[in-house]
Amino acid sequence: MESTNKQPAAQELKRGLQNRHIQLIALGGAIGTGLFLGIGPAAVLAGPSVILGYALAGIIAFFIMRQLGEMVVEEPVSGSFSHFAYQYWGSFAGFASGWNYWVLYILVSMSELTAIGVYIHFWWPEIPLWASSLFFFVAINALNLSSVKVYGEAEFWFSIIKVVAIIAMIIFGVYLLLSGSGGAQASIENLWNDGGFFPKGLLTPDGKGGYQGLFSAIALIMFSFGGLELIGITAAEADKPEKTIPKATNQVIYRILIFYVGALIILFALSPWKSITTDSSPFVMVFQTLKGFQFQLFGKTIYFTSLIANVLNVIVLTAALSVYNSCVFSNSRMLYGLAVQGNAPRFLSGLNKNHVPVKAILASAAFAAICIVVNKLMPEKALEVLMSLVVSSLIINWLMISVVHLKFRGSKKVAAIRTKFPSFLYPLSNYICLVFLIGILLLMWITGMKLPVALIPGWVVFLYLCYLPIQRKKQQG
Repeated sequence: MESTNKQPAAQELKRGLQNRHIQLIALGGAIGTGLFLGIGPAAVLAGPSVILGYALAGIIAFFIMRQLGEMVVEEPVSGSFSHFAYQYWGSFAGFASGWNYWVLYILVSMSELTAIGVYIHFWWPEIPLWASSLFFFVAINALNLSSVKVYGEAEFWFSIIKVVAIIAMIIFGVYLLLSGSGGAQASIENLWNDGGFFPKGLLTPDGKGGYQGLFSAIALIMFSFGGLELIGITAAEADKPEKTIPKATNQVIYRILIFYVGALIILFALSPWKSITTDSSPFVMVFQTLKGFQFQLFGKTIYFTSLIANVLNVIVLTAALSVYNSCVFSNSRMLYGLAVQGNAPRFLSGLNKNHVPVKAILASAAFAAICIVVNKLMPEKALEVLMSLVVSSLIINWLMISVVHLKFRGSKKVAAIRTKFPSFLYPLSNYICLVFLIGILLLMWITGMKLPVALIPGWVVFLYLCYLPIQRKKQQG
């Protein structure tokens, strides 16, 4: 089958993302609000063993990134894994994976816009949630409409802020542990005190109709890594993708170990895990330990107590802006790729003079703007509802990447082609990922998260019903 992404040179995306952009985009994809605020619920379910959960999930995420990385280095095209699904699995697979990804990140866009409004509320509660969401909706889309380099530059600085924040907290945490300034409760023994490293076991009933333990938290942990596949979307606009994509992909594993596993080991050591609640995280605790410190600024005494919540809010706001910025980029490129394939209206493949898919950005923005209406009608429940809808699309996305990669490698083997960036432990890593992801679905069903799992078959059927008339139109010429 021939490539589905043949475009005249004048109508192609421009390779405006430099190496530093790609590196920070990949790093930023691994660091979001899930790291800063999402650890709390998982820690309550699993205790210190949540650290092991993040390590396992990080390995699976790395395997999937290597599988995707092999494909995009070999064929750095727009549409990313939708193109590969179309090319190596079939027309419906390409249609379904592309539209599933687009819907997934429309939902993520909506949830992040809602979260942004919540964070702004912290400083200015008089500003309606929908108004804050609308302001940043316009601002971020305007950035992306200018050029891909502007997107890359914005994401570069968003990621820098997140990375500096984590490094600062890790360094301060080590200082508190080694110096004794963290108090009597700060000790590495917190990792196994209070019931051991697995205080709630692997999967045990909680006596309230639910479950607790490491396996009950694994779904929450895995979703923290959603967004790592963004590196595949950048391939069509990356300068020298054969060099930048492998470098960024290979660095993911130790970044996960440092920023997730390393940080959690230090932060869990600072305070007993039982003090964590579902609406807090170990990162919050680090800030709280600063409350006894003070410093002089312009002749005034500044107490850290007054800065704790503000600094944390700046960090999580930056993380949310970063995720939404990347959502605008990835959604528009996926929609552009679908249009080139003929799986979306052709006019969406139009580019402006800077080779930016303006029509795809505007179309995606129109759907993401629905969140402003949602925030207007149900501000208290908006974020919870939107995030619950993300789960189904996310699992489908990861499963399809591993399956498509198996078919991709099979095709290359038949053609006797040696790929430039072979994935790690092929095909064993593919089967490990598939078993792991299917296992997550089973665990979700067992532990009470039945709705997202039950939605998957219905969603696939809906996509197929949408696919049939488009395929019929293609066959008719």
